[in-house]
Amino acid sequence: MYLVSLLPFWFLYLISDVLSFTLYYVTGYRRKVVEENLRNAFPEKSDTERKQIEKRYYKYLADLIVETIKLISISEEEAKRRMFTVNPEMVDHYFNQGKSILAATAHYGNWEMAALRFGLLTKEKRLIIYKPLSNKIFDDFFNKVRSRFGTTMISMKLALRKMVECKNDLSFSVFASDQTPVRHEANFFTTFLNQPTAVFLGIEKLGQIGDAVVVFYKIEVVKRGYYKSTIVPLFEDPKHTKPFEITEGHVKYLESVIREKPEYWLWSHRRWKVKPLDVH
Repeated sequence: MYLVSLLPFWFLYLISDVLSFTLYYVTGYRRKVVEENLRNAFPEKSDTERKQIEKRYYKYLADLIVETIKLISISEEEAKRRMFTVNPEMVDHYFNQGKSILAATAHYGNWEMAALRFGLLTKEKRLIIYKPLSNKIFDDFFNKVRSRFGTTMISMKLALRKMVECKNDLSFSVFASDQTPVRHEANFFTTFLNQPTAVFLGIEKLGQIGDAVVVFYKIEVVKRGYYKSTIVPLFEDPKHTKPFEITEGHVKYLESVIREKPEYWLWSHRRWKVKPLDVH
């Protein structure tokens, strides 16, 4: 994997073109899942429109795979150039107020490059709160790549304890808000992309406990291999919000991002496998 990561981007994209064709036409990787997700999320679109999104999605997915491999050896300078941060001054803006930052983000654009780039935004504590993969080999691989530039990876189950430990220190924490809770942890449902959707309440709880500013870490695709991230303020005073207001807020913001350019979200994920009727 390391040797492959040393290949130039232009060569990796040749591999990606072949991989995209293979995923879509040869193996049909999770095409039924993608088709169902798109049909349920965008009933107002025609079959032709959804098919176009689907094809663009597989091109993006193949790029995401080869770009993630590239992150094994990418330099800090190259990471900054390919994941441009629009407003990094927002970090110091909140830190100078003595406020920690808690960011919701999503599996959109190249979130792996964004996670790596996140480590270069500040010298204060940088935490990524994540849901561990069931495959330990892949889990260890992704954690090693994400933490190359100084970010600390924190399992969801340990997030509250870690936030309490860091309550007297400034920190910038990121939480992937579009992950699916297991059935016994699905305590809250909202409407997301036209469907009842189980959502973790972690961002809201951690923001209120730590009185951290809640933002959205927005990722956008500029062109092939180039992205930009923006720190979007959502709730600057989380302790004075209504129940579920923060959760509804970051979910609705993510939906607006996806609707603008839907092909860059992870449609092959079984996001809606937990239904309200499954929860007792």
